Amino acid sequence: MGPAAGGPLPYHLSQDMATATATAPTTTRAPGRRKKKAGNSHGFAGFLFTLPFMLLFLGLFIAPLIYALYLSLYRQQLIGGNEFVGLQNYVDGIKDPEFQTGLRRVALFLVIQVPIMLILALTFAMILDSGKVWLPKLYRVGIFVPYAVPTVIAALMWGFLYGRDFGPFADVAKAIGTSPPNFLGERTMLLAIANVSTWTYTGYNMIILYAALRAIPSELYEAAAVDGAGAVRTALYVKLPLLRPALLLCGIFSVIGSFQLFAEPQVFSAIAPQVVGKSYTPNLYVYNLAFADQRLNYAAALSFLLGVVVFVVSYLVMYASRRQEQS
Repeated sequence: MGPAAGGPLPYHLSQDMATATATAPTTTRAPGRRKKKAGNSHGFAGFLFTLPFMLLFLGLFIAPLIYALYLSLYRQQLIGGNEFVGLQNYVDGIKDPEFQTGLRRVALFLVIQVPIMLILALTFAMILDSGKVWLPKLYRVGIFVPYAVPTVIAALMWGFLYGRDFGPFADVAKAIGTSPPNFLGERTMLLAIANVSTWTYTGYNMIILYAALRAIPSELYEAAAVDGAGAVRTALYVKLPLLRPALLLCGIFSVIGSFQLFAEPQVFSAIAPQVVGKSYTPNLYVYNLAFADQRLNYAAALSFLLGVVVFVVSYLVMYASRRQEQS
């Protein structure tokens, strides 16, 4: 006869039921569905966080590019308004002698200025990383400060220093009875602009290289010291090979900046207009075409051509660096 309703179970029955309950398989289907829903909500929340950036990116970058591409396919006519000309603006831009001269000038600027700037930045970063600098924070800030000066202000300041009728160089030349040097002459103008750019961006590149140096594991330095390597050999055979990615990054930034050269020649064109014309650099040429000559369609086409040149040169720099690493 079984137990009474609501009464306690016999001992052996209660033990069997406890064992069956402990060994019974548990289902995870419902928690899994809840986890999936939570994951979907997190993904949607992440999309909402990125939505403002995407809207700004589309509105301030992609949309102007599309509009500039549209402009580059048309030409403003005195009679009839805009006329579709296809790629004719690009063909004219490739044949434009002023555009070609500006490209050659900034290419020469790149060959001269970029290696000097990167060598100086690398030297300063190595000195700072050596740990033998007195007041290293002041040293680091002092070299980086020129980058904090706006480019136009820097060009105006150096334009004052370069002046033949005013400035310290002119005063010293007059005091000793000689003619002041012509820093803003036709042959020296590009070097004067290169000096301003080097003064401005050396500290910026030094910070990038110094950060890469600080990321090198100390075990490599200890292994080099065990092998008998001194400071010079450690710098040549440990630090420099590991700095190649950072040097490549600085080189790519410098290539792009060289082809975008604008502020310095724009300021110097007011000081020496007979030397710096409206097409001294490609960027300055495009600016004058768009806002001085009102040739927006042709300026848009030249902008895209300049972008293609920057892309090709940057790719060649990366390809040469990759080949050198493989060899």
